[in-house]
Amino acid sequence: MGPVVRGSSGRASADGGQGGPPPGYVQIPPWKSNEPVPTSARAKTSAPRTGGAEMGSSPRASYGAQVGLARPGTPLAPRADGRPGRQTSIDTGPASTSPAKARKEKEQRKKKRAVAAEASRSEAKLLSIAPRSGPLSSPLKTLGKRLGPRLISALDKKGLRRMGDILFLLPRCYEDRRRLLTIAELEPGARGVTVGIVKVADFVPGKQGRRMFRAVVGDRSGSIAATYFNAGPWLKSRFTVGKRIVLSGEVRATMSGREMAHPEIEPAEDLDSAGSVHFNRIVPVYPGFERGEQRSFRELASRVGEQYAHELEDPLPPELRRRLELMPLPEALRFIHFPPDSADLEALDVHQSPAHRRLAFDELFFLQLGMALKRQGVKAEPGIAFDVSPTRMDKARAALPFQLTGAQARVVEELARDMAREEPMNRLVQGDVGSGKTAVAMVAAMVALQAGYQVAVMAPTEILAEQHERNFRKVLGPLGFQVGLVSASGTAKAKRQVRDAVARGDIHLAVGTHALIQQDMSFDKLGLVVIDEQHRFGVLQRHSLMSKGPKPDVLVMTATPIPRTLAMTLYGDLDLSIIDQLPPGRTPINTRVFNDKQRARVYESIASELAKGHQAYVVYPLVEESEKLDLEDATRGVEKLRAAFPQAKVGLLHGRMKAEEKDAVMEDFREKRLDVLVCTTVVEVGVDVPNASVMVVEAAERFGLSQLHQLRGRVGRGAAASYCYLVASSARSWESTERLSVMEASSDGFVIAEKDLEIRGPGEFLGTRQSGLPELAVANLARDGDLLSMAQAEARRILARDPDMKSPEHQGLVKALEERWEGRLALARVG
Repeated sequence: MGPVVRGSSGRASADGGQGGPPPGYVQIPPWKSNEPVPTSARAKTSAPRTGGAEMGSSPRASYGAQVGLARPGTPLAPRADGRPGRQTSIDTGPASTSPAKARKEKEQRKKKRAVAAEASRSEAKLLSIAPRSGPLSSPLKTLGKRLGPRLISALDKKGLRRMGDILFLLPRCYEDRRRLLTIAELEPGARGVTVGIVKVADFVPGKQGRRMFRAVVGDRSGSIAATYFNAGPWLKSRFTVGKRIVLSGEVRATMSGREMAHPEIEPAEDLDSAGSVHFNRIVPVYPGFERGEQRSFRELASRVGEQYAHELEDPLPPELRRRLELMPLPEALRFIHFPPDSADLEALDVHQSPAHRRLAFDELFFLQLGMALKRQGVKAEPGIAFDVSPTRMDKARAALPFQLTGAQARVVEELARDMAREEPMNRLVQGDVGSGKTAVAMVAAMVALQAGYQVAVMAPTEILAEQHERNFRKVLGPLGFQVGLVSASGTAKAKRQVRDAVARGDIHLAVGTHALIQQDMSFDKLGLVVIDEQHRFGVLQRHSLMSKGPKPDVLVMTATPIPRTLAMTLYGDLDLSIIDQLPPGRTPINTRVFNDKQRARVYESIASELAKGHQAYVVYPLVEESEKLDLEDATRGVEKLRAAFPQAKVGLLHGRMKAEEKDAVMEDFREKRLDVLVCTTVVEVGVDVPNASVMVVEAAERFGLSQLHQLRGRVGRGAAASYCYLVASSARSWESTERLSVMEASSDGFVIAEKDLEIRGPGEFLGTRQSGLPELAVANLARDGDLLSMAQAEARRILARDPDMKSPEHQGLVKALEERWEGRLALARVG
């Protein structure tokens, strides 16, 4: 269930009426700035999104057609992640472009398309929705078909042992074998399927003295080589000279002509057979099966589909399927494994066919239904009703040495309303770098402390924990509250004394890292838990901290802006507040990208800022020189910068240093005893030195967008103009170039987060594998925002009518929900 968005003023969707969802659906405003992100000439172009902007465009269109679920006759739009489909035409530019340049551009684009297509194929995973009971849970040995030893071994490695496992392993891509291409028609840079006769086949010497196997296959139009590296002697028997075979794989152009490296090969005996599952149709290609195994698995999938697909129970209520015009589940699976000849091949390849969208909706719907039930469970538990009377709130706000911004004040009001209720607060406060989330947490802490409860503040790094401890002590100390640091470093006696003081209640506010959740850590009367930089903690860690008291209120903070679809998924059981305003006096940060040959210009800028009395950070990706990676490192960087700036005091900070050493270096930098701090990403989160005005990131192409945005946020914290210089290798990839272009064009964290999701995909973004949620095999959060909004709304609608899921029509949903979440509902409660 999606977060309840409050206070996102100035961030409502500009699409307006026509672009909104159907009546009765909840509109979650996208958290995007109005500031456009200009596309770099070197960066790939984002494709227009489908679904949202076209909803309701035809007043007579059916509801399912409006939301984009039933679109068999609609031409496929480009993918939302910016990757082109298989049939995308290539724009070779104006006629005046030189032939050599046009050829080079064409080759680069083909290469990008191939990389994107391969990434798309590798995304296919086993769906987690195969039934655990009924005929589809039967073991494969009961099928009545003898399986070859190689196929059995491959199935065992993947854990495919039941009929349902076969049905729910989805093809990674498809090959169009309705008409096989002649060898002359094969296009380099694309996958192709052809048939020919083996002319020559033998082992030949390769590079560095290694043998490789090479066969030449020809037809009347030409010939192509099939090349295998590290091949065993058995391969020669597959390429009998004079034998007619089918080759499929990626075609590439070489100096000696066209070739396929490690193609899949099949005998062509049943090429003209009308009932063949391998030819004269659109053929599925499955993930993780090599060469001959594809054919065997295809036959197995066909047999299982024919005999068992009709046994599958559709968990969605018939009324919901009719209203959304969803394909029945058995029909959708048969369509995906063996599509009809009329199917749109491009839609199948990018997993956007009506059948794929049915399965994607299922995944998102059960995810949202599980989140909705968790949220309902949290709200039903007894918590602490804090006193948030005007007197108490005025006293809490008065503790701060400054006035809250309008956005901070609004979020404080939302926190006060939550804390006043008897049910536990579960709120996520999201704000850009430097928006003042800690000040909001201080007000919430004061509310709990005034009521006689303890507060726990958990930070991801020792440096940030120490900074929080200093800031909280500065504010709360004069009011008589004791603040303590629970650290993993220090002597055993000192650590035991702090733990005992927390357990007795002598320490009112405890700040720490993972040390706060150790088993021997207990609180006297814990009332509020503040978790900073939420995504850096695994679910088990957060769950442990929440269990330290009788259902304390939980305030989660993050400076990593999260795109709407990911927030709805990762934090669906949390209410959401957004701080969308920076404190007064902050100046915009000027961001520039330089290649490594232009480092002298960067050093000139550092010298200029040092002359004004300001300080600089220089961040390196490595602590010391690596044999495997040819990258700049911090240890050598210190020496280089000391030579470049002989008058400046240059310090070094990295994660391998002892806690006392790190403290001393940070204290020197804060107190201006150091001018330049050379460091690794240990300073990424939360470090606050207002006098620092330059951030230089070396090997910037090695960092993700959210990391770069966090690093940039270390400067611009004072009134002086600040600069961020991203120094990157001139031999960087097009993906890296795009990331750096986004950084140069926008300083809005929400815009950057959306682009990061597009570039990296949801699997890597925030490390969703540790989120405690079921993995998605078909749905793509970067692309399927329309399905996610619908799934969330349907889950809410069902729970509003049947909160306990007791209705007979919902028993299929309950069973499917149990199987998909696998007992993780209680654990995932914390986000």
